[in-house]
Amino acid sequence: MELNLRIDWSELDVFGHVNNLEIMKYAQAARVNFLEKVGLMQMQRELAKGPILASIHTQFLKPLFFPGQVKIISKVDYVKTSSFKLIHRIYNDKNEQAAETHEIIVFYDFKKQHKLTITDELRLRFDQVENM
Repeated sequence: MELNLRIDWSELDVFGHVNNLEIMKYAQAARVNFLEKVGLMQMQRELAKGPILASIHTQFLKPLFFPGQVKIISKVDYVKTSSFKLIHRIYNDKNEQAAETHEIIVFYDFKKQHKLTITDELRLRFDQVENM
């Protein structure tokens, strides 16, 4: 799945490149985009069952600069019983990889406050959205 975003001047740090926190926000935008497309954000609003971010790790590879665009390619790395891993690869205008973020997301019942089993239907949606 691909998401394209414009680099904004306000995202720069004192060194003139995109601040590392902003790069993590790009990954967050890609995560929310993915979760919206598979229906987990709607499920969370309507049923109080949905995703919760358990961990995040970002490796910064190249600086990003203004003006410019970023392309984020997201994919599901694996799906376990109640969690899955998303990988976001962030590219610059030259199609060079600038960063990579790994996220573990847990399917969670917010009312009962416990993990839920990822259904076969949800696994199928992961595959469908990833192949868009």
